[in-house]
Amino acid sequence: MIKVGIVGATGYTGAELMRLLAEHPEAQLVAVTSRSDQGNAVADMYPHLRGVVNLHFVAPEVDNLVDCNVVFFATPHGVAQKLVPDVLRAGIKVIDLSADFRIRDVALWESWYGQTHGAKELIKEAIYGLPEFNRQKLISANLVACAGCYPTSVQIGLLPLLSEGCIDVSDIIANAASGVSGAGRQAKLANLHTEVSENFRAYSASGHRHLPEIEQGLTDIAGNPVTLTFVPHLLPINRGIHTTLYTDLTDLTINVQALFEEFFATEPFVDVLPAGSHPQTRSVRGSNYCQVSVHRPGNGSKVVVLVVEDNLVKGASGQAIQCMNIMFGYDETMGLSAAGLIP
Repeated sequence: MIKVGIVGATGYTGAELMRLLAEHPEAQLVAVTSRSDQGNAVADMYPHLRGVVNLHFVAPEVDNLVDCNVVFFATPHGVAQKLVPDVLRAGIKVIDLSADFRIRDVALWESWYGQTHGAKELIKEAIYGLPEFNRQKLISANLVACAGCYPTSVQIGLLPLLSEGCIDVSDIIANAASGVSGAGRQAKLANLHTEVSENFRAYSASGHRHLPEIEQGLTDIAGNPVTLTFVPHLLPINRGIHTTLYTDLTDLTINVQALFEEFFATEPFVDVLPAGSHPQTRSVRGSNYCQVSVHRPGNGSKVVVLVVEDNLVKGASGQAIQCMNIMFGYDETMGLSAAGLIP
């Protein structure tokens, strides 16, 4: 049995971690922290967890986490790095859902996140938490930097093509659209229902802070530099990501449908749809599954890849638990095999 703690358990990813871990047969949630809500019951904040998670929030301090085998950090960027070193020194494994340890170039991280990194010595120890690419490294990891929601969809969609080395890596385009929960639970004018409903818009088109993470991951997969144009969009839905990728084949003899089907044949959470399909966010809502389809318009050189995932599950909390399962030697699907929610 894995004893689990969650630092920053009051946000959407923290709530998803609690919901999913409560049904995990080999995980016991023993500590959930919140500096502002310590002493309050989880069920008072999240009534859907009433009778499921019978814990009270405690202060985010190492003394409250010493009984844990692993601690998830579901905190804003820049927060985990302050406590993670002490947690690791206590012999506790860490899975960080923020971006604090994802980017290996410290100066690059600091430029995108606008602050000095407080635990840069740990960055080289962190294993990037994308199981479909880093599964073997995750087995012995003590610190996991869980892949971001947008980066997960882009990298999964390009994995077969980059691994095969059959596309032009100098000009890849990713148009990705996320539900509002991707912005977190904090109150913001732009996230109000009346601002988001019946609207669809792009943002950060000149540069989004997930871009360096995505390009680093794609470069690792390809084995040489990859250049990406990444434009995120906001969808008027609660959860879900739909990513459309555009790239050009350098080998026109490739059967892209067969390539995707063979590449992901043994991946438990990547579902390659039949040729001609168009995945929908509603199909994966609430699940850890990622659905993918691949198209070759006019049978020409252009390849269009469509990817959908739940940004709070496969894009965050579910993927983090998938990493935990691998780290502790369990079947990586444990506690994560539920299908999506319809409607």
